[in-house]
Amino acid sequence: MRLLLLACLRAQTGNATTADRIQSHLHAAGHICVLKDVFSYESPTEIANITSSDKFDAALAIHLYKGGRLLQGSRIPFGIVFGGTDINEDIKCEEKRRIMGEVLGEARFAVAFTMKMKELAAAEWPDTRKKIYVQTQGIKTTPSETFDWCRFLQNADIPTDRDNLHVFLLICGLRRVKDPLYLVDVFSDWHRKDPSVHLGIIGPAVDPLFTNEVKEKVKRAPGIHLLQEMPQDDLHAAMKRCFAVVNSSISEGMSAAILEAMDLDTPVLARNIPGNAAIIKHKDTGLLFSDPQEFVVLSKSLMNDPIMEREIVTRAKDYVKKHHSWECERKAYQTLVLRLQ
Repeated sequence: MRLLLLACLRAQTGNATTADRIQSHLHAAGHICVLKDVFSYESPTEIANITSSDKFDAALAIHLYKGGRLLQGSRIPFGIVFGGTDINEDIKCEEKRRIMGEVLGEARFAVAFTMKMKELAAAEWPDTRKKIYVQTQGIKTTPSETFDWCRFLQNADIPTDRDNLHVFLLICGLRRVKDPLYLVDVFSDWHRKDPSVHLGIIGPAVDPLFTNEVKEKVKRAPGIHLLQEMPQDDLHAAMKRCFAVVNSSISEGMSAAILEAMDLDTPVLARNIPGNAAIIKHKDTGLLFSDPQEFVVLSKSLMNDPIMEREIVTRAKDYVKKHHSWECERKAYQTLVLRLQ
């Protein structure tokens, strides 16, 4: 089958990571799967022209609004993979909600990462409940063997002469829903008292205006570092070497960075929101904070209790192996795509 896969393809965003995994799964089953960036197209007509001229048999869109709207009225069968902000945020806008309902009505199937996400969508569009499948994200990490941690720290202007360095990494596309500035003031105050702690923010400039805001704020915040995007293998290696991975999003579908950190034996501190609480059990597989002050308290407890850290990391790794298997995800998409024949 020749499939069109629509997604937001900006590097190091959740949708792009999901798209890469799905493309790999479908290629392995012998399908031709062509990735296209949703931001390159304005209307369903443009996509209809592509599906016709390039002879696509079916399509798959990641994100019910950003990708799905381009398949509205499609002449070829299609499926949808919920992104997270579509069901958590876009649903609050009447016009987007209307379009998403129509798209979901036309889709052969939809995939939600969590039961909670399925329930939110089914509550809004009850007639579609039976076509929504729950499939958690499959995780596979590939840390580079040749990654140079010292050079990484030097490039970030983090001093490398300290023995007890604690580097926290926040990995996200720079846009408001990811709220990368949420911890900046409190973390910077903490760094002034304890110069061993540093927060690195890594991710693409998804929203250019907001990125400028982040740059300006970080310039004036000691202990906070805005880092360049890097290849996935190097990013995984940096995550493996850092003290902890942080998530401060206002809204999440299912954070691949959190799951990757768990797989890499790195502790996770995440904002207590539904998407994060669905994959982290507090003080069992990670730590959930409800405000910046609690983040610092929990971070200190992690730094001062290596036994707790080791236990959390071990349980988190077991959780990922059990619930986020790459092979299970592969089988699920290879089966679901047959519904588009």
